[in-house]
Amino acid sequence: MERLSVTTPFGRRPMSLALMKTQIRSLETRAEKSVDKWKVHRDVCDARMILGLQDRALAVLNALLSFFPQPELSGEKDLVVFPSNAQLTSRSNGIAGSTLRRSLVALVDAGLITRKDSPNGKRYARKGSQGEIEDAFGFSLAPLLARSEELAALAQQAAAERRRFKAAKERVSLCRRDIRKLISAALEEGAAGDWERVESIYIDAVSRIGRSPTTEGLLSTADELTLLHAEIVNLLENQLISQNMTGNDGLFDQHIQNSNTESSNELEPSSRTEQEEKSEPSRTTERKAIQTFPLEMIVRACPDIVPYGPGGTIANWRDLMVAAVTVRSMLGVSPSAYEEACEVMGQATAASVMACILERSAHITSAGGYLRDLTNRAQRGEFSMGPMLMALLRFSHPPKQVA
Repeated sequence: MERLSVTTPFGRRPMSLALMKTQIRSLETRAEKSVDKWKVHRDVCDARMILGLQDRALAVLNALLSFFPQPELSGEKDLVVFPSNAQLTSRSNGIAGSTLRRSLVALVDAGLITRKDSPNGKRYARKGSQGEIEDAFGFSLAPLLARSEELAALAQQAAAERRRFKAAKERVSLCRRDIRKLISAALEEGAAGDWERVESIYIDAVSRIGRSPTTEGLLSTADELTLLHAEIVNLLENQLISQNMTGNDGLFDQHIQNSNTESSNELEPSSRTEQEEKSEPSRTTERKAIQTFPLEMIVRACPDIVPYGPGGTIANWRDLMVAAVTVRSMLGVSPSAYEEACEVMGQATAASVMACILERSAHITSAGGYLRDLTNRAQRGEFSMGPMLMALLRFSHPPKQVA
């Protein structure tokens, strides 16, 4: 008997091009190809979120595979199984008939099985004179064999996404713990600052997490909390430095007097930076290094800088610095202004500042003047990138509300 290559469902069930594509793809499977049926089932279970399957559908697929007698799915065998609904219900932990039907539809729609319906819609096998199965009508497992490599890749993708979600969730948890304890310590010890505003920002960020957060939502919240954490640490460190400087005013005054005994004509510093260090040693000694934020956060906040990197990408800090030099010239920032920013802030921070200036260039009248102002503030220990990055992240990546 000649077998049809593509069959349509029985009764009122509609035919679609997607079903036809699944059948054709199954027929193109190499005869020598084989795969462990339970390995494929594990891959489907791992990738269930990507495939859009519920646990009940996975139980039904497990039952269908149990009716196939061989341990491996092979292109040399007919992969049609024909259990009744009662048998499937028994091997699917006794699920209801309506749930069974919905699960079978979900498996067909996901392209994991296909229907091979008989003329009257029943599932059965026609056997030959020797008892061998000549033809069978039921559910074909051939799509599982044809898509085995794809399903394995989807399983790996799902595992990577779970690791990414877990890492983002851990970042949020750590930031929440540290920020909460730092605010409590500041309030208990009477540290100066608008801690009510800081706490309101913290509560607002945490309240957007929701009951079923997504990875992107957690990353956005983690970035915001990281910036808030950096601002809290910066504020408290500045107060500690100020207290330390107050307790050593006499020592610094004496140092300044001694450093002024020599004439500037006899020993002139070779650069402006050295002049400032010569005339104001206390400021240079106590200047706190500007915190450098993760490169990934800089790129997320300032995506406009990416095309200016080597090859149109920014994979490391060196790429960002190269892009910053290009952007500096494009925005009309003088080499001396950028060189001074690098000396005061550090090359990584200066390049990050240029990325922020590019992102907001439409709102900045003079990029060079703005950079010099930030450099002067950094020179006085009054500059931090935290607020700038937080504003850009909120502007470019507004957090999504989760119902």
